[in-house]
Amino acid sequence: MKNNFMDQVAKWQQDPFDKETQENVTALLHDPKALEDAFYTDLSFGTGGMRGIMGVGSNRVNRYTFGRNTQGLCNYIKRYFPDKRAKVIIGYDCRHQSDTLAQTVADIFSANDIDVYLFSALRPTPEVSFAVRELGAQCGVVLTASHNPPEYNGYKVYWEDGGQIVPPHDNAIIDEINAIDFSDIQFTPKQENITLIDKNIDDAFQNACVANGRLGDGDRSQLKIVFTSLHGTSITAIPAVLQKAGYTQVHIAEEQAEPDGDFPTVDSPNPEEPAALAIALQKAEEIQADIVIGTDPDADRLGIAVRNHKGEMELLNGNQTMIVMTQFILDRVKREENQDYFIGSTVVSTPMMAVLASHYNVDCKIGLTGFKWIAKMIEDYPDEKFLGGGEESFGFMVGDFVRDKDAVTAALLACEVASTAISNGESFFDQLLKAYKTFGLYQEKLISFVKKGKEGVLEIQQMMEDLRKSPPKKIGGVQIKTIEDFKDGIQYNCIDGKKEVITLPKSDVVIFTTEDGSKIAVRPSGTEPKIKFYFSVNRPLIKQSEYDDLRSDLIAKIDRMCEELGLTA
Repeated sequence: MKNNFMDQVAKWQQDPFDKETQENVTALLHDPKALEDAFYTDLSFGTGGMRGIMGVGSNRVNRYTFGRNTQGLCNYIKRYFPDKRAKVIIGYDCRHQSDTLAQTVADIFSANDIDVYLFSALRPTPEVSFAVRELGAQCGVVLTASHNPPEYNGYKVYWEDGGQIVPPHDNAIIDEINAIDFSDIQFTPKQENITLIDKNIDDAFQNACVANGRLGDGDRSQLKIVFTSLHGTSITAIPAVLQKAGYTQVHIAEEQAEPDGDFPTVDSPNPEEPAALAIALQKAEEIQADIVIGTDPDADRLGIAVRNHKGEMELLNGNQTMIVMTQFILDRVKREENQDYFIGSTVVSTPMMAVLASHYNVDCKIGLTGFKWIAKMIEDYPDEKFLGGGEESFGFMVGDFVRDKDAVTAALLACEVASTAISNGESFFDQLLKAYKTFGLYQEKLISFVKKGKEGVLEIQQMMEDLRKSPPKKIGGVQIKTIEDFKDGIQYNCIDGKKEVITLPKSDVVIFTTEDGSKIAVRPSGTEPKIKFYFSVNRPLIKQSEYDDLRSDLIAKIDRMCEELGLTA
C-alpha cells in the first residue's frame, strides 16, 4: 500500500492523462474518502487476473490501468518470443466499457506490432481460451469481471496453452507491468494489425463443445430445459450448442436473455446464489421442466437446479454437480489400456473427488484455487490424459480443448446426464444419491465475509494472522489432526508433531483437517474483497432412504463448527 497516495493524485492531474481524466480526478478532491480508495494502492493480479471497480485512479479499472497492463504484456511477449510475429486473441463480455476497453487493448497490441484477433462482439470466456489454441496465438486477453457487481470490470490473461498465466509467466509479466510508466503506453493503433473474428471461431468452438460434451445416449427430445444467461454472454453459445446436440425443448428466460451490464433482474449475476435463478426456477415450475441451467456473465460458471427425490427443484452446489458430471465422464469415456488418465480439482473443493478417482482407478490431481492450476496440470503431465474436473465455485471443464472453466460444454454435459437418466427411468438427482451411497455423503458449505476498502484489506489480513497464531485445537468436538499452511508451505501434524513440505505453490490458504475427516479451509478471495471459509463433513450413507436425516445431521454439524469459530452465515 502507498503511504502518500497524493503523489499519485498529482500525477493523474497532468500529462500523459487526458483532459477528461484530469478533470475527474480533480472532482474527487471534494470527496477525500473516495479519493483515497481510488489511489491508495494499485490494482494487482490475483487468482483470476485483475479485477476492480471502474473509475479514475490507480486502484480503478480504466484505459490507463488496463493500458499499462497491456503495454507490459506486449513487452513480455516480444521478449519471450523474439523470433515470432506474435498473435493475441481479445474477447470481452457484457459489462459497461468492456467493448471500448477491448478496443483500447487491441489498439495497444497493434501499436506494438503484435497481430490482434478481436472478437467482433461479446463472447463467452471459454471461447477465448479455445481461440488461443485454435488460431495458434501466443496470448489471449478477455475483459470480464465474471460474477462481480455491475461497477466492476476485469482483465484476464491466457498464455499459448489456452490456460491462464501461471508461474513463471505471471510474476514476470507483473514485473514488466510495474516497470511501465503511463507515458510509455502506445495508444495509437496500427489498424492493419487488427482482424475481427466471429462466425468461423463460433462454429469451431460450438462443434468442439458438442464433440466433447455429448456423451450420453438418452432421448434428448424428451428433456425439458430452462436456460438463463443472467444478461450475459452465454446466450451467444449455449442455445446453439444444445440445439446442435439434439435438444429441442430449450426454454429461455427471456427477461434475462438480453446482455446488460446493469444485470437489472438480479442483485448479483452469480449462479451460486439461488436468488439469481429465481426467474428461471419459476419458469421451470410453470412448464414442469426437468433441469434449470444458469451461467454467470462471462459463461464460465454454471448453476444447475434439478428435481430432487421429492420432485422439487433444487439448486445443486458446485461440488455436487462436479461429482455427478465427473462420474458420468468416467463411466462414458472409453479409456485405453496403456494410457494413464486423471481428473482435477482444488484444495477447497470436496474431498469426494479423490475418493471417486480411486474407485475408477484414475489419478486425482489437486491444485490451488482457480482453474489456471487445473490447466497447468494438463501441461505438467503430458503423458496423462485429462478427462474432466472442477472446483466448488461452480466451475467445470470437460476434456482439454478449453483450458478454463467452461459453462458452455458443462451445460451440455449436465443435460446429457439428465436425459440419459430420464431415459433409464431415473433422474439427475438419483445419480447424486447413488454416488453418495457408494462413496459416502459429503456435505459442504461456504461462508464469505465482505470486507471492502483499505480497512477491509487490513481486517482480512488480521483474520488470517489470528488463525495462524492461535489455531483451534478442536472443531466440532473433534481434535484437529493436521494444519496445512500454504503460505509457509508446511503441513503440521497436531498428533505427532511432524512437519511435511507442501509441494504446491505458496498461497494465503490455511486448511484444518480433523481426526474424523472434517475439513475447514480459509482463504482471502483473489478477485473480490472477501474472506472465505469452506466446510466439508462426511459420513457413510448406508441406505438412500436415510439421506434426508443424515444430511440434516451433517448440516447441523457444520452449523456447530461455525458457532465454535465465531462465524455467522
